Amino acid sequence: MSTPPLRALAWLVARDANRTVGGGSAAIELMRRALVRRHWLDEREHAVLVAVSRFTPGTNLLAYCAALGWTRHRAAGTVVATAAGSVPGAAIVTAMTAAAASLDRWPPVRAALAVATLAAAGLVLQSAWALVSPYMRGSRLAWTLMSIALAAAFFLAGATPVRVLLVLAIWGALTPARKPS
Repeated sequence: MSTPPLRALAWLVARDANRTVGGGSAAIELMRRALVRRHWLDEREHAVLVAVSRFTPGTNLLAYCAALGWTRHRAAGTVVATAAGSVPGAAIVTAMTAAAASLDRWPPVRAALAVATLAAAGLVLQSAWALVSPYMRGSRLAWTLMSIALAAAFFLAGATPVRVLLVLAIWGALTPARKPS
């Protein structure tokens, strides 16, 4: 196993950590492939880095970059790999936010954003219905409706979403277990 030059490590992390959308798992896989192909990392080391990144609170991708940098170049590697994994993406998001803020003044853009928001809300409600609908039959209907009413009451009373989920978890633990009909 060879150690990559710091500059090469920075380029690889910047390239692979910032070219995926939707989560760090795909970026971690891209980095793994490139690192293994160059013999800079083996599968066992990758497994340890993934385990550490999953155990660490926060973004798994940045934790993976920090651990990768540490194993190759200690503190300097950690700083460089973490910056390479985060600064380009942050710059892109900043530019996109500035562009969206300036475009928000135009009525067609506002209409498009409203439609996108409605579509996203529809998808969330469809997912919620898919989870709840098996319980909306027979004797479970009353329990399901009481659970929804309990959640709504706590939310409308000003409880945070985490507290609402905690109350529903306790409610679910006290609810008699039955299979959906």
